[in-house]
Amino acid sequence: MNDQTVLTPPVLTSPLLDLAGIRHAFFTRQGGISTGLYASLNVGRGSQDAPGDVIENRRRAAAHFGLPEGALNTCYQIHSATALVAGSPWNGERPQADGVAANKPGLACGALAADCAPILFADPKAGVVAAAHAGWKGALAGIAEATVARMRELGARPADIVAVVGPCIAQASYEVGAEFVEAFAAEAPQNVEFFIPAEAGGKAMFDLPGYVLHRLRRAGVGACEWLGRDTCAEEELFFSNRRAFKRGEPDFGRLLSAIALD
Repeated sequence: MNDQTVLTPPVLTSPLLDLAGIRHAFFTRQGGISTGLYASLNVGRGSQDAPGDVIENRRRAAAHFGLPEGALNTCYQIHSATALVAGSPWNGERPQADGVAANKPGLACGALAADCAPILFADPKAGVVAAAHAGWKGALAGIAEATVARMRELGARPADIVAVVGPCIAQASYEVGAEFVEAFAAEAPQNVEFFIPAEAGGKAMFDLPGYVLHRLRRAGVGACEWLGRDTCAEEELFFSNRRAFKRGEPDFGRLLSAIALD
């Protein structure tokens, strides 16, 4: 199986990131070799999937960019506001962070998710790209702003940055408790606009992609959008932590979103 074109998985893309000199991909769960709960493109090294299957899935994803698996730079994600600059391929190392930026070809910046919001960034004028993982904790803490800050260190201008929020859990699928609403209102009273009442008393439905877009705009990015795909509701295409939890499943696969300079 040496024909990497054949082994390149299907991807979703955004017109906002269809830029000269930049390649991006929001991978689905399709096109890999994992089985069972992880079928089929599970790239999560922190999952209980067979390690060899995960590496092969990552190799297939990296091949989409014409890169080796070791050049797919993804973090050991900790739901933080920590973003890093990558100057070279990490070759399997996983520093603890939730964002990675780069201004050199030869590596891909990636983020893993399974309901949390992956964000891909690009400043085509400066030649800077980045990826971030924004769960509710990281989004509230400021991972969007931290990633933009790392991009600025590499010469990017916020007004020239475009950012796309990939497949994540949508408001219709994201029921939360009252304490959740209180935490967001404490950060800024207007954050209550990202919640609507749930059918269950005392619960609310949270608009994660809407909130992430709000934080991206607050960070000054020139343009941003959500891809509009709900990981929890679209089982054929996406892994979902919440869906697995509701079913009492012991684990779940992780999706990859990545971006690179040509």
